[in-house]
Amino acid sequence: MMTAARAADSGPGELDRYTYAEAPAGERAAIRSWNGPDNELGRVGRRGSASRGRGLHGQLVQQLGQMIVSGDLGADRPLVPEEIGQRFEVSRTVVRESLRVLEAKGLVSARPNVGTRVRPVSDWNLLDPDIIEWRAFGPQRDDQRRELSQLRWTIEPLAASLAAGHGREDLQQRLADMVEIMGHALGQGDAITCARADAEFHALLIQAAGNRMLEHLSGIVSAALHVSGGPVTGCDRPSEASLGHHARIVEALASGDSAGAEAAMRQLLVGHVEVEREVEREVDRVVPAPREH
Repeated sequence: MMTAARAADSGPGELDRYTYAEAPAGERAAIRSWNGPDNELGRVGRRGSASRGRGLHGQLVQQLGQMIVSGDLGADRPLVPEEIGQRFEVSRTVVRESLRVLEAKGLVSARPNVGTRVRPVSDWNLLDPDIIEWRAFGPQRDDQRRELSQLRWTIEPLAASLAAGHGREDLQQRLADMVEIMGHALGQGDAITCARADAEFHALLIQAAGNRMLEHLSGIVSAALHVSGGPVTGCDRPSEASLGHHARIVEALASGDSAGAEAAMRQLLVGHVEVEREVEREVDRVVPAPREH
């Protein structure tokens, strides 16, 4: 729970009145307290571990976003900015900016005489990396991870095939460097370095494809690696097979073998799926540290 914002952005012990999509007075009178013991809004305090490494604005986006995606907050009641500010002890500026971020993601809408309300799932930007992460660690985790795997099977083999035809020696060398770093990190048991090199490898590969529309989808792959066991495949569970698939992709790119690069990527993705399933059978995954805005 956030506790240090009030003095920074508003008067001591008082929140300025916030006019952004204020709920009508009639509806506000019927709204339950955020602090009620049976109110779903009170549960957010138990999710504090998801707020590491963020400022107040980022923390509020994270908390409200998780609550919306998990279904704790629904369209049955408006989101009243003053109540949000009081519940999280943040200023109207923090609330306003956080709601604007959520509105840009398609999670909420603000209209005069209606207030700020949660929008249906069909309106959400499901390709937004934050929403991908929130869905992947909420009640929709199985659907989200299945959809991510299916999307990666479309994006990354295509990227590997295209990259083999572009002959970008600079990017190929950087990909080879990432494989070398991963191999060294595996030997040292350095999971963090290995995971970072793995994520960089996949981002570079999409860049090497030379397709700007694919590049715009790179955030999806990064989010998928963050939540669906990508780094686990390469690092937390050392696998010579996984490292070999990465190396074969680089070799295929160097020789201009589009089919070979695509096949090696598909083999790598199969390994990702298998390890993810193994991890899920053993332990509940922890929500990752949120990304910065």
